[in-house]
Formats: sequence, structure tokens, C-alpha cells
Amino acid sequence: QVQLVESGGGLVQAGGSLRLSCAASASIFTAKAMGWYRQAPGKQRELVASITSGGSTDYADSVKGRFTISRDNAKNTVYLSMNSLKREDTAVYYCNGLWGYYNAWGQGTQVTVSS
Repeated sequence: QVQLVESGGGLVQAGGSLRLSCAASASIFTAKAMGWYRQAPGKQRELVASITSGGSTDYADSVKGRFTISRDNAKNTVYLSMNSLKREDTAVYYCNGLWGYYNAWGQGTQVTVSS
């Protein structure tokens, strides 16, 4: 069973930056895709960014130009660099990975953006 552990969340002022990390217990090189999702209070979980095994990336329109997903295969870690943070980015951020038909989730890390 693959474990994903997120870190790097916290409280930041609007306009600030954070970098989230997701450490996997399995090789992310073999994952079909890795992604970051978020869920704000009272809202559904939504995809923020994803990166495929081939390195292709995709972003939600709301974060394009501000967030960057990347990975370090040697460290089995995926990152989400978040710049120009807005209050509406406040949410619990979850790491996700897809290995074959196995879908793994992390426990989430809270990001709070204050005005």
C-alpha cells in the first residue's frame, strides 16, 4: 500500500508564497500521474495540478500562472509551488498518485491565506 505524506502548509498573507511537498513510499517514476487536489469548506474537492509520468502538466484555470507542479523522482517527492496566493486558495491540499489501478491519497495539509 502506497503512503503519501504532505507537508509545507501553513498560514500566509495574500500575495505570499508556499511550497507543498508530497513524499511517497513508492517510486513516483512508475506512477501514471501525480496530482494535487484541494478542498475548501463547503466545497467539493477539486484538481489543482497534475503531472504525468511523461512530464506533462495540467492546471486548474484558477491557478494557472501562479502554481507550479514538479517532481523529484530520486526523492520520490512531488512539489506544488504556490505564488501570488489569494484568500480563495485557502483549503486543505491533498496529494494524489495513480499506480496502475491503485489510487493513493495523502492526509492533507492546510493552507490558509489571510488578507
